[in-house]
Amino acid sequence: MFSHMMLGTNDVAAAKRFYDAALGALGVPPGEIDVQGRVVYMHNGGRFVVRTPLDGAPAHGANGGTLGFLAASPAEVDAWHAAGLANGGTAIEDPPGERRPPDGRVLYLAYLRDPSGNKLCGFHRIA
Repeated sequence: MFSHMMLGTNDVAAAKRFYDAALGALGVPPGEIDVQGRVVYMHNGGRFVVRTPLDGAPAHGANGGTLGFLAASPAEVDAWHAAGLANGGTAIEDPPGERRPPDGRVLYLAYLRDPSGNKLCGFHRIA
């Protein structure tokens, strides 16, 4: 459904450190800084881009917005969460673990805010 996702940051170097570590735990290669100063991650046909806002205003997390990253296992979600915390992320919500929404799915989730306050989720569907 998506070709790419982009998030704002106030500090490209801090964002690159954070996302290189957190996404690296999911098997994503380190991001490349392009000629526009954006950090670009490419993996499995998708692109994830982090940049300072074009309008020059400060970046901030979207109220009510969450960007989820797919993990191959609960252990990969845990590694994503730990790498994010070790590289400037902030733990939010419940600790990493299983969630059982009313629709019968069994999920393994972890939540972080990146250094610019964007809300992120490590996501693995168990059943």
